[in-house]
Amino acid sequence: MKSLNSNIELIIIGGSAGSLQVILEMIKKLTPQIHFFIVVVIHRKAPSNNVLLNLLKQVSSIDVVEVEDKTEIQNNKLYIVPADYHLLFENKKMMSLDSSEKMNYSRPSIDVTFKSAAEIYGENLIGVLLSGANADGVEGLEYIKRNNGKVWVQDPVTAEVMYMPKQAKEKIINPNIMPIKINNAIQKWVYIPL
Repeated sequence: MKSLNSNIELIIIGGSAGSLQVILEMIKKLTPQIHFFIVVVIHRKAPSNNVLLNLLKQVSSIDVVEVEDKTEIQNNKLYIVPADYHLLFENKKMMSLDSSEKMNYSRPSIDVTFKSAAEIYGENLIGVLLSGANADGVEGLEYIKRNNGKVWVQDPVTAEVMYMPKQAKEKIINPNIMPIKINNAIQKWVYIPL
């Protein structure tokens, strides 16, 4: 029997090259009602079309929304960070967009979003880092862990582009490594055995 781990308020999934299929698989397995919200930060070029938004909408059982500046946060939603903007959390009720310089050659930067969320959500946050070709997200995951949040890293062996998860695995002390079968991964993170 399982019990709801109700302290989780936010899951942020960060990825770059090779992460899209993994994200789609994770989102496809979501139950229709969740007590938290999810943010997806994926490196993509600007101007971006709605391909990512449409793909996620096709597989998701919850509403999928691209973040706009001053977006009010609602549970049971999946938010996508738009191309060419960093995502910041103002508080637990609002997200904002920022067009300051690129971090790790990226805007949106996974690090920027992870760090901003860690300051607001602390232990109520799960950060997930997937496939990618640079180290964006590694410092942010370390920051989440220092703020008592939970961190998960895709096993580099299963990543299409292993550099990003490999850097995280090497630099973060005892990160949780995602199993090869990621089906129902999100449900496993928010449910705990009794």
